[in-house]
Amino acid sequence: MHQEPVVRMQGVSKVISSRHLVQDLTLDIYPGQVFGFLGPNGAGKTTTIRMMVGLMSISSGDIFIAGHSVKTQFEDAIREVGAIVENPEMYKFLTGYQNLVHFARMSPGVTRERIQEAIELVGLSDRIHDKVKTYSLGMRQRLGVAQAILHRPKLLILDEPTNGLDPQGIRELRDYLRKLTLTEGATVFVSSHLLSEMELMCDTVAVIQGGKLIDVRQLRPENGALEVQEYTFEVSDTEAAFRLAGQGRTEGPVLSISCTRDEAAELNARLVQHGIKVYGIRSRTSSLEDQFLAMTGGERT
Repeated sequence: MHQEPVVRMQGVSKVISSRHLVQDLTLDIYPGQVFGFLGPNGAGKTTTIRMMVGLMSISSGDIFIAGHSVKTQFEDAIREVGAIVENPEMYKFLTGYQNLVHFARMSPGVTRERIQEAIELVGLSDRIHDKVKTYSLGMRQRLGVAQAILHRPKLLILDEPTNGLDPQGIRELRDYLRKLTLTEGATVFVSSHLLSEMELMCDTVAVIQGGKLIDVRQLRPENGALEVQEYTFEVSDTEAAFRLAGQGRTEGPVLSISCTRDEAAELNARLVQHGIKVYGIRSRTSSLEDQFLAMTGGERT
């Protein structure tokens, strides 16, 4: 069955004083995934997020959230959104639970049971009755996520959520976001400059540079494994191996080809059947950092 996108951006641009911060951004984001938004500093990531949540007007084009136009149906659109832009704002002299009760009053239909579900989802049950001023930055970030999902939004937007977190805090946040997509069916839209973390966290990433979308890449297909990788075969006869493979390149005793895991196994069997000795097979997948630098011409975040 065809899925409708949770987010649809159609020709979205933002111009301030004749300067294009975002140019003609067109993008569909589908349900139930962690979607990463990558780009060098000043690429337009935060500007895009601010337009999505109504903190900045859209110069041209439109953004649709769950089918609702941000420009003409803002209240309907924002009702489907939970967001943390920069650091989550909490009342530090209240407990975590008191903060959630306070925010729940702003959203109709949020029950005590739903508050408890959100607490358990982000793993704060043991500390939820402590004052927020005693929380680590990672715990405050998780409390912010709990607050943002109280009304069961279809879309959770996080702008640089790993800023200031230690490695354990980053890992915990990653785990809770993955759990959120699985248990609640929510879509998470996250921007970050930490490429290694985005690679572990995201199903799909979009790359923006100079305000323009330059690529969208799926990191994990539905079976959870990367599809095409580069495989190197150390063989006894590279010329014969190359003719048999019908593709690739050779260097010394090594044949390198790009193929799927199953295709690599089939080629190995064919090489052996044709009397070519295979001394070793290695796979190499380009890291997200390698791909990002290739896409942006070497410009780092």
